[in-house]
Amino acid sequence: MYVVCLDLEGVLVPEIWIAFAKESGIPELTRTTRDEPDYDKLMKWRIGILKEHGLGLKEIQETIGRIDPLPGAREFLDELRSMTQVIILSDTFTEFAQPLMKKLGWPTIFCNSLEVADNGEITGIKMRIDDGKTKTVKALQSVNFDTIASGDSYNDLGMIQASQAGFLFRSTDQIKADYPQFPAYETYDELLGAIRQLVQGK
Repeated sequence: MYVVCLDLEGVLVPEIWIAFAKESGIPELTRTTRDEPDYDKLMKWRIGILKEHGLGLKEIQETIGRIDPLPGAREFLDELRSMTQVIILSDTFTEFAQPLMKKLGWPTIFCNSLEVADNGEITGIKMRIDDGKTKTVKALQSVNFDTIASGDSYNDLGMIQASQAGFLFRSTDQIKADYPQFPAYETYDELLGAIRQLVQGK
């Protein structure tokens, strides 16, 4: 039996930090895991910038409330869930993901949490586990699931490599060039077709 493991940002919803960078007028916050493979380093850098500008969780959540899933994402996810189990594996945080999950029809998501001071300042992150995406895929395999994984960034490569089948989705030219062994798709129809072939054996 298959379980499909999907990244969230860049695959189903826009990049939260890019949206917030635009709204806050802080271009440095456009840096994502597509640019920086070390997530811990990236988050410490982001938290430093937020502190510098006096911004906290409230301001980011206000931006997230205005973000909609990418066009076609809800329909893609609904169709995918009709044929197989799906888990979203994301390095984002519960405090960010909740309103987006509502707009996507409450799919299952495994993510992390934030450390937030009483005044709303983000002071740190609580990662559920190091390299959570890859370890979750391996844990699913240990209980006899076959996994199919898809994502767009450096932090998705571990789960893609560890899975029985893996696909890049709307990734960067650099990642596609560095990992030519993984089929790369740009549309939900292409990705759905590739997954359907595996799940239904067609």
